[in-house]
Amino acid sequence: MLASASALLFLAAAPHPAQAFDLFGLFASEPEPPAPSPSALPYSVRITGTDDSDLLQAVQDTSTLYRLRQEPPPDGEGLLRRAEADRAKLADVLSGYGYYQGTVAIRVDGAPVAGREAAAVGAAEAWRNRGLVPVRITVDLGPLYHLRRIVVRDPAGRAFPEAILPTRITRVDENVPARSATVLAREARIVDQFRAQGHPFAKVITRDPVVDDAAHVMDVTFTVDPGPVAGLGPVAVSGAPGIDPATIRSFIYAEPGDPYAPQAVAAIRRSVARIEGIGGVRVREGTALDADGNLPLFVEVTERERNLIGISARYSTVDGPGVRAYYANRNLFGGGETFRIDADIYYLGLGNDPFATQRKLAGIGTNGLGGRLSATYVQPALWGSRNDLLANAFVTREVQQSYLVDGGGASAAIRHRFSDTFSAQIGLDAQVGRSKDALGTVNYRLIGVPASVTYDSTDNLLDPTRGVRAIASLAAYPGAISSPGILVAKAQGSTYYSLDDESRYILAGRIGFGSVSGAPLGEIPDNFRFFAGGGGSVRGYPYRTLGPIGPYNLPIGGRSLLEASIEARIKVTDTIGVVPFFDAGTAFASALPDFQEKIRKSVGIGLRYYTGIGPIRADLAFPLDPYKGGHVRPAVLYLSLGQAF
Repeated sequence: MLASASALLFLAAAPHPAQAFDLFGLFASEPEPPAPSPSALPYSVRITGTDDSDLLQAVQDTSTLYRLRQEPPPDGEGLLRRAEADRAKLADVLSGYGYYQGTVAIRVDGAPVAGREAAAVGAAEAWRNRGLVPVRITVDLGPLYHLRRIVVRDPAGRAFPEAILPTRITRVDENVPARSATVLAREARIVDQFRAQGHPFAKVITRDPVVDDAAHVMDVTFTVDPGPVAGLGPVAVSGAPGIDPATIRSFIYAEPGDPYAPQAVAAIRRSVARIEGIGGVRVREGTALDADGNLPLFVEVTERERNLIGISARYSTVDGPGVRAYYANRNLFGGGETFRIDADIYYLGLGNDPFATQRKLAGIGTNGLGGRLSATYVQPALWGSRNDLLANAFVTREVQQSYLVDGGGASAAIRHRFSDTFSAQIGLDAQVGRSKDALGTVNYRLIGVPASVTYDSTDNLLDPTRGVRAIASLAAYPGAISSPGILVAKAQGSTYYSLDDESRYILAGRIGFGSVSGAPLGEIPDNFRFFAGGGGSVRGYPYRTLGPIGPYNLPIGGRSLLEASIEARIKVTDTIGVVPFFDAGTAFASALPDFQEKIRKSVGIGLRYYTGIGPIRADLAFPLDPYKGGHVRPAVLYLSLGQAF
């Protein structure tokens, strides 16, 4: 038998209400029911017939009897009215979960409500002032129906071509329950497909679900009106009166007449949110096309608090204890300018310092106290353009396990934003200082021209699921008094590929390269050399220890670097994931990687706990190439926020 199920599909399962965390039942419990009284008929409710926790929750959320059990009716008639209201509503809940032959029976102290109303009322009244009226809701699910076929037609009844609506959008896998939520999700996916092709007003005109009771399946036919193809129209900006609108507009890369796409609208929201002084960003689409056939957009923004102060304490087995503090102004002169001062102090002596004795023998005298003080200024949208001014000044005492650097410097650069994903910058950099390691002391004064390009098409900063990140830089420091000329090149790229639509299975890969040339290794300051090893490099090996080894068996860094990682990020649940990974890399004495040297490798397994701000990461790494004197442990645990790369 075929039957229309249109009305049934309008009822989706009710969302679960927010619930408090209950540890072994200690912090949440069922409230005590009202006490029996002459003026009310309190009752208890028992629901049987299903072990499906989602379905049971939906029944509880929908049932008037269950929701109002703490508000007893005055008499049996009131209890009966609640029961009769539940009968039809609960049957719709079963249909919404794919049980189209499911039934619900309600009994009051054993008396069925359906057809014996007077008996049910009498049974309820018999409990007046004696105790709780026992009410039982019995669910008979019947067979579970499955979704068999989805058909999409245009208003004239014709099928859409494969190029417009690919088969993968309408294909139905086996054993998919014919639930309302599933059908509505497919409908949204179909509409999104048309919107992605430039139809902002695409909509489903009719939804015609038909169930086959003999085969226990459902077929659904959607009639879709794609609406006109549109371009992006003019963008109106409102809100944030304290920020120059020209600054905000410089971060909107879409031009009137560009093809409309939801991704383009999302890109506007994402790029405007990069302005430090902006808090919330909302992009509304117009309700009609303009005279040019474009869709107007409205960007509504809110400002953040301008001044920000922060302080944090930490302990690391590498750096020892440390304190970090900062002050930031996120809209200094009203044009979205940011000014930030950072101070960081740490003490290496209380950390895991396996090289302390060797460092002392090498004459690298230090009391273990290190730190950095820096000031950064960013002026976005110079004269309303897509050019930003970046300036920085710093002083540092960098105390590492194998070297000591006292230095300072200043830099200024112009960055041009070609798009939301691509930018380039060039500037001037001046540094002066003294570097000391096992090879000796280098006094340096360098003035150079650094240039870089950055590309980032990923969808999330801390937990990317798709896209590419790449940055490449080249800095030329010509020879100066007491300093050799050097050329520093760096490049790093990572890519993320989702194997499924829900991004539960992701392959991620990273590769990094570095080279410094123009001077012998011993004449290059340590802070310009390359070191490998540690949580952001080759996991499992001590931090910044991989590469050339100098006198006293101390790491001295290299003139080039090559490292790579690959991960499989697998979500077991919505909040828990596992990540097997493989890392490889090292630093080389030569200006280019020498593959005759040993490249260190490690494997490991990670655990991820996904939160609203990003995943909490725990990685257990096992080095595969331990070496004598390298202080390499059999396994190393890393804890951090965000993915490894």
